[in-house]
Amino acid sequence: MKNQLRFGIDIDGTVTNPNSLLPHINKAFGSNLKLEDVTQYDLSKVMKVSPEEFHKWFVVAEHDIYSTSPLAQGAKEVLSQWKEQFELYFISARGSEHLEATKKWFDSNELFFHHIELIGTHDKIGAAKKYDVDIFLEDKHDNAVNIHLECGIPVLLFDTPYNREPIPNGVIRVTSWEEANTWVQQWIQEKQRA
Repeated sequence: MKNQLRFGIDIDGTVTNPNSLLPHINKAFGSNLKLEDVTQYDLSKVMKVSPEEFHKWFVVAEHDIYSTSPLAQGAKEVLSQWKEQFELYFISARGSEHLEATKKWFDSNELFFHHIELIGTHDKIGAAKKYDVDIFLEDKHDNAVNIHLECGIPVLLFDTPYNREPIPNGVIRVTSWEEANTWVQQWIQEKQRA
């Protein structure tokens, strides 16, 4: 039985800076990509390489990327506040073999978590239902839309150049962690009044 509202929170591109991959990509592929150049989630298309080639590189680079990703601006401050109010369940497409590295990254960044679930797929609907989350925070457009539609919960979509497709009511585009916190606090007040 939950005592508090439970938040489902994506890690990569949400808690971590959406730029996190780019230094690794630029070094490996000899490119000079900036975040504004990444206008779709499928990076193999952005890089104009085959999905197989990109995947092969990513599997090798993954651990280093996860270990060195910088925090998104404002994430630590907001999450530090939220840990007192809510249950924080981090649900990521990372594979379970990265759990120790992920926990170590949380510790080194002094981020608290109630639970980390690495599901190894972008389909987070099952995990959102399993853990009965009340709201979700995400950066991948189709994840945000599908979680909202399937679970009937609000989803905050962190705005990036790769997720600017239209969104339905119930998916709320935010541009910062501060804006996310403002929306959440207003949502809580509305729930309490209802």
